[in-house]
Amino acid sequence: MYEVDDCGDDILFEGAQGTFLDIDYGTYPFVTSSNTTAGGACTGSGIPPHRMDRVVGVMKAYTTRVGEGPLPTENAEIADMLHAMGREFGATTGRPRRCGWFDSVATRHATMVNGIDELAVTNIDGLDTVETIKVCITYRAGGKRYDYVPNDVELLARCQPVYAEFPGWLTPTNKAKKWKDLPAKTRSYLKAIAELTGAKLKIASVGPGREQTIFL
Repeated sequence: MYEVDDCGDDILFEGAQGTFLDIDYGTYPFVTSSNTTAGGACTGSGIPPHRMDRVVGVMKAYTTRVGEGPLPTENAEIADMLHAMGREFGATTGRPRRCGWFDSVATRHATMVNGIDELAVTNIDGLDTVETIKVCITYRAGGKRYDYVPNDVELLARCQPVYAEFPGWLTPTNKAKKWKDLPAKTRSYLKAIAELTGAKLKIASVGPGREQTIFL
């Protein structure tokens, strides 16, 4: 690996699990045993931080979580819809994932902690049949508004999402090959969540196939 790095070739590090399972920056104690944020690529591989030149944040067009812990935008209707489609089951355990609307407060936190430069938004086609799509833009708890993720996990568990609503596109997107092939409402939604997240949208995925990955 070091020889490849010295030659100037590209190396791609892929992380598993998500920001909020990180042992230092996640929703402790509902975390894993390691660093799942971008910094873990350095500590896990031995490649020094100054050799990392780009961080791509991979996130779904909605929010999911496996196991316990706060999930402010959790929504049973969305979960039932996705599970009925055969989606959102744990790859190892097969457990149904908890699902909810897109949480821009959480993703802004992830962008900050990871130093995300670009976004890859996946599972867009999972929302193809949703008439009105909600996006959490802030939290409320105890009469106070939070535009950030509280450090206190018990406070986070009490937070209620404040939503903005977007019209659904109500048409299949899984055949789209280029950005312009996506419905206008899909493009508007993706632009909005990228702006709320604070990173540049680079990839839009409408299915598991390589040919279903759209580069902007």
